[in-house]
Order: sequence, then structure tokens, then C-alpha cells
Amino acid sequence: MSRDGYGSAVTLPGDPPGGRRAALVWGVGVGVYFVAVIFRTSLGVAGLDAADRFHVGASALSTFSILQLLVYAGMQIPVGLMVDRLGTKKVLTLGVVLFTLGQLGFALSPSYGMALASRALLGCGDAMTFISVLRLGSRWFPARQGPFIGQIAGLLGMAGNLVSTVFLSRALHGLGWTTTFVGSSLAGVVVLVLLLVFLKDHPEGYEPAPVRHAGAAFVRRQIAASWREPGTRLGLWVHFTTQFPAMVFLLLWGLPFLVEAQGLSRGTAGELLTLVVVSNMAVGLVYGQIVARHGAARAPLALGTVAATALVWGATLAHPGAHAPMWLLVTLCLVLGACGPASMIGFDFARPANPPERQGTASGIVNMGGFVASMTTLLAVGVLLDATGGDYRIAFSSVFVLEALGVAQILRLKSRTHRRERERLVASRVEAVHVPV
Repeated sequence: MSRDGYGSAVTLPGDPPGGRRAALVWGVGVGVYFVAVIFRTSLGVAGLDAADRFHVGASALSTFSILQLLVYAGMQIPVGLMVDRLGTKKVLTLGVVLFTLGQLGFALSPSYGMALASRALLGCGDAMTFISVLRLGSRWFPARQGPFIGQIAGLLGMAGNLVSTVFLSRALHGLGWTTTFVGSSLAGVVVLVLLLVFLKDHPEGYEPAPVRHAGAAFVRRQIAASWREPGTRLGLWVHFTTQFPAMVFLLLWGLPFLVEAQGLSRGTAGELLTLVVVSNMAVGLVYGQIVARHGAARAPLALGTVAATALVWGATLAHPGAHAPMWLLVTLCLVLGACGPASMIGFDFARPANPPERQGTASGIVNMGGFVASMTTLLAVGVLLDATGGDYRIAFSSVFVLEALGVAQILRLKSRTHRRERERLVASRVEAVHVPV
């Protein structure tokens, strides 16, 4: 497989065939990611309950998500190397065990410290899911379907967020903290059984070429080779710049902002969070189709999403009234729904820039971007809220600083990446001409 100078896929012999068997195996992997997202985002609807349960303020509350994302981001390159070396099934199995134990521990934690440790364990397991699912898709489906398969994985993962915002929030108020979180942890047991029974790393006859692993030297070579590719670095900054506004909103600060700053009921706020998720799923389908057919649209889509997010966030925070009008909050949530699909474009820059044996490592580097930005913003918002006595306008203004940094890096790397892709296309065509018939 190769791509043209704009990232469009060209199918070559040796591509996996796809089909129903591929959909089944990949679906099991996506099911694992779906459950991981439920667990990851469960704190987003339980933030106020957690503050009451553990008697903590805004900064301490944000530490839950910051620690979880710190572990997640720190694990991305190690996980990518693990996937490249051990395969998808082993890494996903370890991930399920860890995030299920983390969710169960969070349910039963009697203290703030134990709850923090449980979220860290959850973050470690969660970190092993998405890169594994991306690798699984590349092993089971033709390369030309890569952008669409990636967006569908993200879309189905966001359905886990929908479960959190709709069902977990209701269960918390109807069943209580312990019953809700213990019950949700059973989903981890279910996907673990499905994973062990049905998942395979690749179709028969499409085994990857053996790669010699030479300890620390191999690790350094994998990371260095992936990082040298401008497509990998551009993918990281696209992910960094696009993902975090929605992640911060859904993971922790959206519900408090809508209830405390905008004066909405928890029920109405929950409906707006659900709207973000539904918008994400709809936009993901559109973006996946566009990028799969028109690779040149990758950068414009990413930058357009950043511009729209900044514009609507600015309008919401700058509104002169005590509360922003409902139509503006609805618009904000609809636009935030595009952030997740736009972040997936980062992988579409890194994928054609790296050979199959480096896909896990390159995906790990890219996936760090958005979670580092989310972690930074979660901390900034919490600290600024405490420092300003709960002024959400000042606290959420930190979003614009990271967006400006990311856009500058995207513009710096975009032309380098396109030039490298054109060089790779020419080389692949020359090679194809000289292949004996």
C-alpha cells in the first residue's frame, strides 16, 4: 500500500481482505475501547458527587482526571512499542484487566488517596486500548479504508461516552455511588471473555514480517525513526490542538460549568453533554468519508475545526449577560462534537508516513498530543477556578493559549509533510515500474 501526495490510499497486493470475519474481530476490539471510554468518562458525570464524597475542592477534583490522563499520556509510546512487539491481543488483555480493576477500586475507595490510585490504574489500562484498536484495523482491513475505519472506531468509542452521560448519571442518583460503579465494572469482565475467545491479531496468511527486537537499541530506533517523519509530528500537533477542548468539557468541567456558571439544572446540563457526544458521532462519519476520499482535506478540516471551536468558545465566554443563551450553548456543544473526529485526522498523517512495523509506535506518539493538552488544561482550569473564586470565564480562557500553540506547529509542519508524501509517492511509482511481471 502507498498513498498519493495528498494522503489518498492506493491498494497494493498483500492488503488484508476485510469482510465479515474482519468486522467481527475488529468489533471485539472496539467493544473493549467502548468500555474503556465508559470508565474514562464516568467521572465527567460524577464530578460533583466525587467532590461531596471525598470532601475536595476544584483543584483536588481536577487531580483525578489529571492523574488519569498523565498516566494515559505517559503510557502511549511504551504501549505503541508493546503493540508492535507483542501484538494486539496480549496488550488489550492486559488493558482490560487493569481498567476493570481501576473502576472497581474507584467504586470501593473509602478515601481520596485510594480513589486517586484507582484512577491511575484505570488510566494505565485505558492507555492500552485505542492504539491496539488502530493496529487491529490496519491488520484486518485494506489500507484504503484506514481513515474511515479509524473514524468508526472513534465514533463507537464515543458511544461509551453516551452511556456515561445518559445511563451512569441516572444510575448515580437512583442507585448510589458504590452500586453504580461496581455494576459498571462488570462490563470489563464481559469484554475480557469476548476478547479471549474471538480476537486474533491478524487474518491467516497475512502474518506481518518478523522484526528483530534488540532491547533498548530497538526501542530507541523505533521512536527515533517515527519521530523523524514530519507526518508523525504533524499528527501529534493535530491531535494536540483539536481533541482537548471537548475532552476537558466531557471529562470533568462541562457539567460544573453548565450548572454553576450557566445556571442550568443537572438534567439539562446532562442533555447538553449528550449533544456533544451525538454530534461527535455524526461528524465522525462525515469526516471519515471525506478524508478517505480526499486526503488533501485533512489539514483544512483540522484547522477549520480549531477555528470554529475558538470562535464559539470565545462567543460563549464573552457573552455580556450573566448566562449565555441556550442557542449559544447548544451551538457550543455541537461544535465541540467535531473535536474528536478532527483529532483522528492526526493518525491519518502518521499512518502513511510509517511502515507497518512502526504503526504502533507512531500512533502512540500521535495519541500523546491530545491527552497532554487535556491534562494541561484540566489543571489550568482547576487552579484558575480556585484562584479566581470560581470565575469560569477566566479559567476556560486557557483553552485559547494551547490552541494558538498547536496551530503554529501545524502550519510549520504542514508543508514538510506534504513534500515528504510527494517524495514517497514518486518512489513507490518508480518501484512499481521496476517490479517484474
